[in-house]
Amino acid sequence: MTDALEEPNTPDTEAESIVLDAKGLRALAHPVRVQLVGLLRKHGPSTATRLAERLGVNSGTASYHLRQLGAAGFVEEDVERGNARERWWRSVHEMTELSDRGLVDREPEAMLAFLHSVAATYSRRVQQALNELQTMPRAWRDAVDLSDWPLRLTPDEAVALRQELRDVIARYRRDTPEAAASAPDGAERVGVITHLLPELDAFHEPLTGREAP
Repeated sequence: MTDALEEPNTPDTEAESIVLDAKGLRALAHPVRVQLVGLLRKHGPSTATRLAERLGVNSGTASYHLRQLGAAGFVEEDVERGNARERWWRSVHEMTELSDRGLVDREPEAMLAFLHSVAATYSRRVQQALNELQTMPRAWRDAVDLSDWPLRLTPDEAVALRQELRDVIARYRRDTPEAAASAPDGAERVGVITHLLPELDAFHEPLTGREAP
């Protein structure tokens, strides 16, 4: 997910990604900041005023969060576009890499806040798409999918499934300015959001009154 969180595993992603450390994790532990980074990565440089309008917050709030993101290295001022009246901001990287799973233990509160912020951002995107469903062209309405596939896996199988899904997604055209310029007619931005969420039986009583097999 180039606008919030990704775990790239190919060498060519290193230069375009930022590896999430404890400082970065705390900086992103707010839904507005996750959304600001996502908007700048998706739509390119913008001002606090324009970003605030998209998010439904005031420009002062957007400016504050942009400065915090700048201090953490996620965004920077676009001096070529800015002027004395308004500052322009741009994303420094195309994606955020979470490779240190030990952060869950070292920064539990910040990690939980960050993941809740990411989940809220994804939920917002889903709601926006559904609100526009009736006005979508028929071909795109037919392409929309919301599915839930219950599986019973080991942790190793779950990791393997996660990698297989990423390998499949990697075969398709990424949403970059270069790809947009050379994409075939009819190609639009598509968001593919994956969730792999364990539901550990030890924490749930069976609904039927019988022990789970």
